[in-house]
Amino acid sequence: IVVLFCAEFLFWGALGDMKERLWRPARDFGAALIKWLLVAGAVGVLGGLLGSAFYLSVAKASELREAYPALLLSLPLAGVIIAATYRATGMERENTNAILLAVQSGQRVPLALVPVIFISTALTHLAGGSAGREGAALQIGGGLGWGLGRLFRLDDRDMRLATLCGMSAVFSALFGTPLTATVFALEVVSGGVVYYSGLLPCLASALAAFGVTRIFAIAPTRLAVSAPALTAGLLWRVAVLAAVCALVSIVFCEALHTSEKLAAKALPNPILRAALGGAVILGLTWLCGTRDYNGAGVGVIVRAVEGGEALGYAFALKLLFTVLSLSAGFKGGEVVPSFFIGATLGCAVGPLLGIPAGFAAALGLVALFCGCVNCPVASILLSVELFGADGLLYFALACAISYMLSGYSGIYEGQKIMYSKLKAEFINIRAK
Repeated sequence: IVVLFCAEFLFWGALGDMKERLWRPARDFGAALIKWLLVAGAVGVLGGLLGSAFYLSVAKASELREAYPALLLSLPLAGVIIAATYRATGMERENTNAILLAVQSGQRVPLALVPVIFISTALTHLAGGSAGREGAALQIGGGLGWGLGRLFRLDDRDMRLATLCGMSAVFSALFGTPLTATVFALEVVSGGVVYYSGLLPCLASALAAFGVTRIFAIAPTRLAVSAPALTAGLLWRVAVLAAVCALVSIVFCEALHTSEKLAAKALPNPILRAALGGAVILGLTWLCGTRDYNGAGVGVIVRAVEGGEALGYAFALKLLFTVLSLSAGFKGGEVVPSFFIGATLGCAVGPLLGIPAGFAAALGLVALFCGCVNCPVASILLSVELFGADGLLYFALACAISYMLSGYSGIYEGQKIMYSKLKAEFINIRAK
């Protein structure tokens, strides 16, 4: 009887211990899975709808500008409207850096930022300011994610994940690159540290948003490029090209930050600054005799990658146009201009190194993007989603070298670099 009693006691004790070790964690993780699939799914669907509307609006604005070149004359007026809108709504300090700070420290993201950046970016592209779309995507997505997180009554930490979900969703909707969107949102906040807890939520949001864009027949961005066979000689040439891209990425980032500060100091009134900036860009467009550097310049990127055609100085002019536009107060983002700069730089420098022009343009696009945003894994995934897996090792090498040699510069001053690029050392500094 004593032996049976002890055996029964041990059995129920072991069963209770197993229940403690297995059942409760399974319940907690299962509940978290369901919660984030629902929250991320909702953010992804709404982000997909907003992202699709934003994509179509910017595309239409660009189409109208190409069809009616006289719209370029409205550039100073568009700048004034944008600056006045930001002043009237109190959004003058709200930008992509504010979204990054919201994830890092839980700061509030005003929901009114969504329509303001949406309209301002569309106006920028309609009038011919040199800007991209991803800055607006991150701000729209971040504002949407934060707003839905508040609606769902999430706690502080979950609000940050919801913000990341929104960023992934709208980025995915705009570029048709759900994997890149997922990892970019996780990497860009704190370089060297990835919030793996956000992997499933961000991926679910990105996929949901990507699915919504398919309903509207928005084709994902894909470019055709042929990758050469893997050889040691070409690897060294790619390494040199990546080093050049890292250098230009530093110049681009420094020029952006310095020009914004100098412009604000020289002309404290944002409305006057926008009007004058628009007039300067108009004059520069007339001097260049082409509209290639207005707007995002996607056509030039396609010609560089798929046709191997680009002027040797096109990257420098695009850099100048973008710096002037963003420092004047026009909205949109720096990523697509970085694609333009990288692609045309690669197309010009690649043949000098014995790299086929089109493939060099693709390498330059990815490498310079990596140097600007300090997101090497997202950059490698971007190469796969844009160009396919052929030549993956070349792209990986280019990203690794550009990431290291670009130092601690970055287009987002709100980004934190948590670990040194030179050794395993915790540094926790802001990108500069």
